[in-house]
Amino acid sequence: MAGVGRKSRALRVHTFPARCVWCGENPAGAARFSVLTGGTRANKISKQCRPERRHILFRPRRSCCAARAGSTVTSHLLPTYARVNLAFERGEGAWLIATNGDRYLDFTSGVAVNALGHAHPRLVAALTEQAQKVWHVSNLYQIPEAERVAQRLCDASFADVVFFCNSGAEAMECAIKMARKFQSASGHPERYRIITFEGAFHGRTLATLAAGGQKKYLDGFGPVVEGFDQVPFGDLAATKRAVTDETAAILIEPIMGEGGVLVVEPAFLRALRELCDQRGLLLLFDEVQTGMGRTGELFAYQRVGVEPDIMALAKALGGGFPVGACLASSEAAKGMTAGTHGSTFGGNPLAMSAANAVLDVMLEPGFLDRVRQTALRFKQRLAEIKDRHPSVIAEVRGEGLLIGVRAVVPASELVDALRAEKMIAVSAGDNVVRLLPPLIVSDEEIAEGVARLDRACAQLGRARRTPRQEEAVR
Repeated sequence: MAGVGRKSRALRVHTFPARCVWCGENPAGAARFSVLTGGTRANKISKQCRPERRHILFRPRRSCCAARAGSTVTSHLLPTYARVNLAFERGEGAWLIATNGDRYLDFTSGVAVNALGHAHPRLVAALTEQAQKVWHVSNLYQIPEAERVAQRLCDASFADVVFFCNSGAEAMECAIKMARKFQSASGHPERYRIITFEGAFHGRTLATLAAGGQKKYLDGFGPVVEGFDQVPFGDLAATKRAVTDETAAILIEPIMGEGGVLVVEPAFLRALRELCDQRGLLLLFDEVQTGMGRTGELFAYQRVGVEPDIMALAKALGGGFPVGACLASSEAAKGMTAGTHGSTFGGNPLAMSAANAVLDVMLEPGFLDRVRQTALRFKQRLAEIKDRHPSVIAEVRGEGLLIGVRAVVPASELVDALRAEKMIAVSAGDNVVRLLPPLIVSDEEIAEGVARLDRACAQLGRARRTPRQEEAVR
């Protein structure tokens, strides 16, 4: 019988001072308004004030909302991102297609995530097949797909064991806990501090923010997590001075991606390895951005032959599907026994199918050779652009297809100019624009990217010239 078991809710009329639900202000020309309660009716945003949809963003129509919320507000998403007013509906390799049909050359790759480009057939097939079987079972049970990814990662690296999670920050949290637990299991529970480097970025959890030590990310979140000592980037003497009886490990990115694509000198990494061995410390590498082929090797540490004890991976590991991993030697991981760490979703069958598909492609003979060759040609062309536009580009840096262009103009202006040329890039520290094409990018797409960068630089160069300089050029 309809309505059986449901409480009857009578409709009642209430009259209130007129007030906009969106902004809380009284709309002009309306002293009071009435609403119905008790049924399915709900309070509504006043018609005059209702935000007008503009692609991604909402722009409030009324000044009362604009004054309270600013010129633009972002629908119901927490406004923690300065989003560009642009959305994409599909991708093909190195290209993204916007909702209005425009094609953009993607030299961001989801910030070094989409290493195999968009809609790679091997990834699509693997995820489609697994999606028809089982997605998630929890880590209460054996997960054969996870066992296979772990074995392949260990076979290709220094590691003996792997912990799977969902992001780079989670992988770093595992690395930090593991380093501290190692010292405790070794009879030194007082050793818990980790030396890190100024300008680094290791994630946005409270611990990883503390590891990075950047004030702009830490302000307002209360006491900083204890146990991290920052020293100047590349300063070996300062690093040695920072080691105390409480030091557990040293943490570094082989290439500081968010910090401005700063490549760590091989000699410095070798010196850190030697220091750790001498003082009984662990060496931790954050390869969240550099790992999985981005530098032309599967892992960036393999370029210089300096092995870490623990390494964090994420981003490209799932080719776009959320996957993180913490790799370690069996000795470094000896304290991580049952119950010391966990992840609800980490290593689920669907995520592992994506990671296995990525490894299928990246471990094929010749794949990484091609990445290195492509990167070499790309950097050669970028050097020509730098020479052609010295008023816009100051330096080209990086390894493999993790390339940074240090700009003379504000980096944001170069990013905007590139987007106007239907090419997307992403900024970093030190006024750098990162160019992160997918690893499967073709020579023709590299040439197209260079041409678009050339046009963007020319436009910025013209804008910076005085009228007299412009006349001289003509």
